[in-house]
Amino acid sequence: MKVAIVGASGAVGQEFLRVLDERNFPIDELILFGSTRSAGTKYTFRGKQYEVQLLKHGDDFKGVDIAFTSAGAGTSKEFAEDITKFGAVMIDNSSAFRMDADVPLVVPECNAEDALNRPRGIIANPNCTTIMMVVVLQPIEKLSHIQRIHVASYQSASGAGAAAMAELQQQYKEIVEGKEPTVNKFAYQLAYNVIPQIDVFQDNGYTKEEMKMFNETRKIMHTDAKCSAMCVRISSLRAHSEAVWVETEKPVSVEDARAAIAAAPGVTVIDDPKNQKYPMPLFTAGKDDVYVGRIRKDLANDNGLTFWLSGDQIKKGAALNAVQIAEYLIKVGNVK
Repeated sequence: MKVAIVGASGAVGQEFLRVLDERNFPIDELILFGSTRSAGTKYTFRGKQYEVQLLKHGDDFKGVDIAFTSAGAGTSKEFAEDITKFGAVMIDNSSAFRMDADVPLVVPECNAEDALNRPRGIIANPNCTTIMMVVVLQPIEKLSHIQRIHVASYQSASGAGAAAMAELQQQYKEIVEGKEPTVNKFAYQLAYNVIPQIDVFQDNGYTKEEMKMFNETRKIMHTDAKCSAMCVRISSLRAHSEAVWVETEKPVSVEDARAAIAAAPGVTVIDDPKNQKYPMPLFTAGKDDVYVGRIRKDLANDNGLTFWLSGDQIKKGAALNAVQIAEYLIKVGNVK
């Protein structure tokens, strides 16, 4: 198995290396690619040192079986043909191809089989907030069709990359030292603040991030459910959380919902309010699963349920989901 990582020096690229190692992913040969800024950087993987090569047009992907790409939508679009022309499966973490009709958008716990039909050799990794939400929605959908979803997300600095995480830490330090905090990665200071905007605003008043949750959920789950989202940036470092309200076609009891969610792959239920036990970014960072708690009836809707979830944005929200897609393809013998 010859594997390539494009964007190896970024937060997700580094997470790819950790996840591939943790899961003992079968790799005979590994190639790392990056920009002019990161080319030449060296990383150690399984005791061997690898140097980041400059990503350029040509035949560098000849012989590659799987290419994990996380270098931004522009880079993915520019190099997709180079990456796939010799038969490599491109598992892309950017927004470049997510809504293209001929590119599957896959969360293995929900729609792994979609990955088998990839006419362009590309599989899209969904948006992090969508990934974590649909993993929990899927078991509820099996109990009764979900018609409407309302969600408020509480998204960590990591969603904007490694530099944003560093800036958040720097801001807290600068504030403690009585200095003016550095603000480059967000519109405003994030330390001691929440920012009710992620990505750019669209004509309908929603942000691009919020519309991703609407569109991607429908594509992944093959559903007509409508999702209304409010996406907010908070000052946690690398785990996202979401408050979710769902309306199902038929009433679903809290007990049935909790049992279904607890039995679902990739989910851990922590729901003991009497003892103040519920998921939080402080504890879900670095974990594989999406953690769910505060499961209860929606007081404003007879067919409604509401719950809280938290999960690692860089891991399940990006690198782990992509690696799980690759693992599925290997399992069913669908790589070249």
